[in-house]
Amino acid sequence: MLLCRSSTFFAPSFNAKTSQNFCSYFTKKTHLLSFFKNSPICCNHSYLFAKHIKDSNFIGAHNLFMKKKATFCNSAISATSQSDEKAVGGNVVSKRLKKKARRDAPEGVLRFKLDMCSKVGDVVEGLRLYDEARRNGVELNQHHYNVMLYLCSQNRGENGSDLKLACKRGFEIFQQMIIDKVPPNEATFTNAARLASVMEDPEMAFDLVKQMKGFGIMPKLRSYGPPLFGFCKKGMVDKAYEVDAHMIESGVVAEEPELSSLLKLSADVNNADKMYELLHRLRTSVRQVMESTVGVIEDWFKSEHAAKIGKGDWDVIKVKEGVVRGGGGWHGQGWLGHGQWRVVRTQMDKKGVCGSCGERLACIDIDPRETENFAISLSKLAFGREVKADFIRFQEWLQQHGPFDAVVDGANVSLINQQTFNFSQLNNVVNRLHDMSPSKKFPLVILHTSRVNGGPAQSPYNKKLLERWKNSGALYATPAGSNDDWYWLYAAVSCKCLLVTNDEMRDHLFQLLGTSFFPRWKEKHQVRLSVSRSGIALHMPPPYSIVIQESENGGWHVPTTTGDDLETPRQWLCATRPVKR
Repeated sequence: MLLCRSSTFFAPSFNAKTSQNFCSYFTKKTHLLSFFKNSPICCNHSYLFAKHIKDSNFIGAHNLFMKKKATFCNSAISATSQSDEKAVGGNVVSKRLKKKARRDAPEGVLRFKLDMCSKVGDVVEGLRLYDEARRNGVELNQHHYNVMLYLCSQNRGENGSDLKLACKRGFEIFQQMIIDKVPPNEATFTNAARLASVMEDPEMAFDLVKQMKGFGIMPKLRSYGPPLFGFCKKGMVDKAYEVDAHMIESGVVAEEPELSSLLKLSADVNNADKMYELLHRLRTSVRQVMESTVGVIEDWFKSEHAAKIGKGDWDVIKVKEGVVRGGGGWHGQGWLGHGQWRVVRTQMDKKGVCGSCGERLACIDIDPRETENFAISLSKLAFGREVKADFIRFQEWLQQHGPFDAVVDGANVSLINQQTFNFSQLNNVVNRLHDMSPSKKFPLVILHTSRVNGGPAQSPYNKKLLERWKNSGALYATPAGSNDDWYWLYAAVSCKCLLVTNDEMRDHLFQLLGTSFFPRWKEKHQVRLSVSRSGIALHMPPPYSIVIQESENGGWHVPTTTGDDLETPRQWLCATRPVKR
């Protein structure tokens, strides 16, 4: 077995061939996997840590390591539990005291201080704390190492020397983590890949990502950023596409920054087929497109190469069938037409008719099965965060009194442009929705119990309003300690009706939903309000889908984030050209 002598230190050269130097630094003088497998390790550039070993051998060794660790941890927990039951001075040791003991231990103090350094980006102090801890024999765990790797990878330095020093120290720490037999996780590999990216070595960053699966770790989107953006920056087309393929194989969905970089790279090399593929991937994953991405798409359509590609003749029936299968808005049959593209910034009227080409945008259907599955997943999330009995009671109440044509987020509507809770404003909206309702039914008003029983609700006028809604089966008071967001969202989804709120639903709660269906659902169901001196205006969902659309004639419409408010019309990029059959 190879031995790593602590007295010998080989610093990487930063002058030339960075990738090879970095790899030889770690692979020839250290052995990342030697504590997993008792055999010599042969390394090359393709495998940063070690020559690929059989998965079965690795998994068996890794499981053995983890089982031993788990056994040790379970024994420690068991011993701790028994000691907790013993009286100390007549008192049982509380959880608070145990937590305080962990916090005051050298490892806990170091963790707190490093977290503070991470918060403010102080790599110098972080390195000082790390060196001091090692001198004092403090046992460093995975979190300590990951924070240090993060600090070094995020440091940009005031000059090149500071940058190189931070990267050098970062890889030293990475090496020490392996020597100390601290198992790496996704954050470890991602931060190491970022270090490689800072040194402009995307090859090394990609090698790190590819080895994650060997450790039983699934890469995340952030793991692919360093190699993908690095290859795109260097114009290494084939390698960038390889990273993209690896992402798809791993089930990682690229978002707008990644797709935008790939679009720019593909446009630079005039890869029309890849541009077409990426535009459709952008269509499926992003609703409105950032200005930087719109600029890339606009430049492509204006290019000479874009004018040369496209079918002069196409199967009209296949195109129409593709549009029907996709629910409208795209056909996926490739570039249609010939000649120079006419590219303009424009707006849509209330019916979705383009102000430039006169084409009407499609209203893309939402699959009813998707809605049902979304309601089920929503209720599961609510069960995990609300008192289950309370939410089940609400579901039963909804089945008894529903369905509704609209659901109102009572608190949000009452506080729009108001300093205090305004029941009159809420009542105005309720009456408007009642008049608009096909069934002439009151909308469901969701309010927290504190809003129903306290404060302004105690006035005689507001009591009458609440009583009226309650008697009509149109008021539900969410219980104390609950988050009413779960209630009004679930009600609107399960009733397949309108949701009246100005809440853009972008906070952590809604991020938990983790589905592309949610923004599509909001587009079709959310009613927003504006309040002015002339009164309240209800802004109904548009009769068309605000998403990238490809027409049957080969034209494209791309919605931008510019004008994404109630007062300013949204801007669209319209790209069309003469149709030649």
